[in-house]
Amino acid sequence: AFLSQYPSPMEKHVTAVETVEEKTDLSTGIIYRKRIATCQNVIPEILRKVTICREIHVLKVPDIYLEEESWLNTQKRNMAMKTHCLTWTQYASLSEESVFRESLENPNWTDFTQKGRISVTGAGLLNCVLEAFAQSFLKQGVKKSIKIMETLLQEQCG
Repeated sequence: AFLSQYPSPMEKHVTAVETVEEKTDLSTGIIYRKRIATCQNVIPEILRKVTICREIHVLKVPDIYLEEESWLNTQKRNMAMKTHCLTWTQYASLSEESVFRESLENPNWTDFTQKGRISVTGAGLLNCVLEAFAQSFLKQGVKKSIKIMETLLQEQCG
């Protein structure tokens, strides 16, 4: 279940997604995909005006780029995803790992686990402010992602 057209009313911050690599391992049947997502910059305007490192306004960009890799194993009924930010790599590290797998309790259920990492450097005293904003935004994103996945599954599976 993928959102295949962007922008989508379900995820308005994502404006485009391009699959840059897709292959199937014939021995395992695992489908690998690498995609680049273009997202609107959601950093509040007040923080975008902050100058970091010699008058460079690195936060004042219209778009943010994310790389997503996924491994879909249809035989074992699981999918793993890793996402990291390609924008601001010299100042920030944002990454997320998700796993969807068949529940041990009920094969009709899905267990979902997710973890993320955020680190901001080079912004002086604002490191903590930017990390707190990113953490809050990502927590909201997790809730939204679960709701989108539930909606897509409901539409496709009833």
